[in-house]
Amino acid sequence: CSRPQKVCLCPFLPVHPLKVSTCLYIIQHPAEGSRVLRTVPLLAACLPSDKCKILVGRRFNEDRYPELATVCRNPSTLILYPGAEATNLEEVAVLSSSPSVMIIIDGTWSQAKDIFYKNSLFRLPKQVQLKPSISSQYVIRTQPTNTCLSTLECAAVALSILEKNKSIQETILHPLQALCSFQLQHGAQIHHSKEHLLKNGLYDKPMPKNKRKLRRMELLVNNIKI
Repeated sequence: CSRPQKVCLCPFLPVHPLKVSTCLYIIQHPAEGSRVLRTVPLLAACLPSDKCKILVGRRFNEDRYPELATVCRNPSTLILYPGAEATNLEEVAVLSSSPSVMIIIDGTWSQAKDIFYKNSLFRLPKQVQLKPSISSQYVIRTQPTNTCLSTLECAAVALSILEKNKSIQETILHPLQALCSFQLQHGAQIHHSKEHLLKNGLYDKPMPKNKRKLRRMELLVNNIKI
């Protein structure tokens, strides 16, 4: 895990990489590489190297990324990105028995949105989303809403659905739980979602002057899906 021995996460990783038929392509925004508490390295440590491929960048075209272009054009490829056009992953998994390829965008919500809409390749695969059935355990980082999940959590839930194996989710979440526990023991504080802070009058930062951002925060307070 490349962490100091006192906070080493290796004992919480699976002894052997998980056996999965699904291949993940993690499209990572460059800014994620500089974050200290990232979840993607933990995800990669849980899976075989050929089942978790990480591509870093903002723009992806067919000339520079021919392998990715081929993946995106494959009818069985899925991209995990919520929205009106997305189908619940559970419904897709019931109808499909073949090994899948799933694309997940790693970054803040604004970064993920930028990558999704400014790369035409990512609108070729079938768009899927997860039902907001669990709360994030990544409590050392602020999420926009109570149902937002980290990249590792999204991958864990998605793989457990596609592989029809609930234990996969538990195994992948184990190092994340340990990471958060270590950080809380060493002075970190639990971060509630922005939605929770706004609804409970605990949001202590200046309200944005940008009307679009202000409108998004109003929707969060009024529990309207954004």
